[in-house]
Amino acid sequence: LANNSPDVVYALDSEGRFSFVNARVDVYLRQLVPPAERVAESLRRATIYRDAGADGIFAEAAYDLPTYRKFVDAVKVPVLANITEFGQTPLFSVEELKSAGCGMVLYPLSAFRAANKAAETVYQAIRRDGHQKNVLDTMQTRMELYDRINYHAFENHLDALFAAKKA
Repeated sequence: LANNSPDVVYALDSEGRFSFVNARVDVYLRQLVPPAERVAESLRRATIYRDAGADGIFAEAAYDLPTYRKFVDAVKVPVLANITEFGQTPLFSVEELKSAGCGMVLYPLSAFRAANKAAETVYQAIRRDGHQKNVLDTMQTRMELYDRINYHAFENHLDALFAAKKA
């Protein structure tokens, strides 16, 4: 991407759609340079991406708040912090990241991991007990689901559309 960034940005914008190009800098994960050079190389690449038209920088595997601040100060576009459990970046709070100037925080797998663990608990109960009765209290009720997705309002809207079509 460092060599072809202008083409990528142009291709994304050529359809006339709004796009936000968030360029990922993954010098750390790919171990592209010796450890002592990784911050400088990451900042160099981030600046190239910004100059090529990136709207934001995905500062992958930044390991502390001062490093995030270096990205923010260097690129002057929103910097994304990727806060994934069990990754290389400490689990900073939104306020901590905000204090370092980060404009975006991504929690890419938090809900998925929680849902997966909940599913595992339910399936273990079914396998062990032959039913799910003992874990009902951990589940979202039908009404909680309907409230969350605004189901009844959608159903009423559909009813109105069908009634108008018949008239």
